[in-house]
Amino acid sequence: MDGEPDLYIAGTWRHASDGGTRDIINPADGSVAAVVDEATPGDAREAVAAARASFDDGAWRATPIAERAALLDRIADLLQRDKEELATLETRDTGKTLAESRIDIDDVTSVFRYYAKLVGADGDCRVVDVGDPAVISRVIREPIGVCVLIAPWNYPLLQMSWKIAPALGAGCTMVAKPSEVTPLSTIAFVHLLEEAFQEFAVPAGVVNLVQGSGAVLGEALTASADVDFISFTGGLATGQTISKTAADNVTKVAVELGGKNPHIVFADVRGTGDGGGWDAAGDRGLTGVFLRSGQVCSAGTRLIVEESIADEFVAAVAARAAKITMGDGMNPASETGPLVSEQHRAKVEAYVELGISEGATLITGGARPTDPALAKGSFYLPTIFDRCDRSMRIVQEETFGPILTVERFTTEAEAIALGNDTEYGLAAGVRTSDMARGERVVRALRHGTVWLNDFGYYTASAEWGGFGKSGNGRELGPTGLAEYQEMKHIWHNTAPTAAGWFKN
Repeated sequence: MDGEPDLYIAGTWRHASDGGTRDIINPADGSVAAVVDEATPGDAREAVAAARASFDDGAWRATPIAERAALLDRIADLLQRDKEELATLETRDTGKTLAESRIDIDDVTSVFRYYAKLVGADGDCRVVDVGDPAVISRVIREPIGVCVLIAPWNYPLLQMSWKIAPALGAGCTMVAKPSEVTPLSTIAFVHLLEEAFQEFAVPAGVVNLVQGSGAVLGEALTASADVDFISFTGGLATGQTISKTAADNVTKVAVELGGKNPHIVFADVRGTGDGGGWDAAGDRGLTGVFLRSGQVCSAGTRLIVEESIADEFVAAVAARAAKITMGDGMNPASETGPLVSEQHRAKVEAYVELGISEGATLITGGARPTDPALAKGSFYLPTIFDRCDRSMRIVQEETFGPILTVERFTTEAEAIALGNDTEYGLAAGVRTSDMARGERVVRALRHGTVWLNDFGYYTASAEWGGFGKSGNGRELGPTGLAEYQEMKHIWHNTAPTAAGWFKN
């Protein structure tokens, strides 16, 4: 950053081969937060080749499991040591509040701790009884090989950690590509990794880092026959392109492609019971969509409310939305920050104009803030549209901004049908004080994560991923490790004899 080399290939920091750089913009005020190297396709190919050579050498994949687990724990230690530096970079890069960024670094730490424990306790061999005492049958897990890891701009380091931690734990080598919009925390993190690698004598080429746009680097990373696995988190169109490109080499791909997530609220939340009450329901509805200015793949952007309470409930949520304090993420008073860029704000504005033209009722927001202190940043007011229906594109498409649409229902069956009426299937929420109803509805919803009387939480020990066009494969949990492993069956006959099938 700022003159120092930012590409990490084969254990060496280097500049882009053509000298190309990119300005990284602080979305809170439009200033240049840093200048970083912009890789070329040739640089990306070198990174893949370095990962291939390192894997084929075999030293890292042969490293004892206990040592790989210890490395992950050491990385977690260093993350906590450097927490403030990494959180500050994350805020400068993305615009999110510093409080959110600190939570993100704690979450990254927990991911490495989790996989350190899982890898250390979960051996790499399963014995299978085939009914013959002379045969020892084993299923062993081996690293899948060279992995390309592509992370999005909204949670740069967190999403990258979901990929790097299990990949390292499994014994893979990799090329990491953060979003070209928000690479700062990942660059700093790879410096941290280098420190840990030196302590553990990790071979060069195990982790490689390139920055640049997917349009420029994508083919070099995803069309290579030297790549064994691609993990991508981002937009649907890009995920589809990667999947098609990788198909030529039959490369394994796991993609998480966003969502259009329903948050269903039943009228019985008026009671205090297990549903948490009216205020809790409204608060989670508010937080579920406007935290991080709606730039969250699992944001509850579709509020689906029972008709008998809809007017009053939506009015209460709108009143609180209008009071959200926006500002620079470094300001402790800020409750939410800007959108990630001017280009992204223009996209959100286009969706707001579309919603109005489609006949939705705008009840709050729908504009840039008028506060002069926010004029240089990419801020946009929390926006709520009422009286929406499934014919509207703002209800169908992922707007990825501070836009909440409201739909209404009268029966449980209708609520379930609305919740499932989406091409995505990443996450959903259900709010009710009737636990039997809650269990029925969460079972009926076709989404990868469903929160009952809560919204937005996850744990490193539970799988994350979606149904439908939200993607395939899973991150986190034991399956998140299995994505980076191949299964091999070894049949060992300890008393071999002739088969005797052919007589002559």
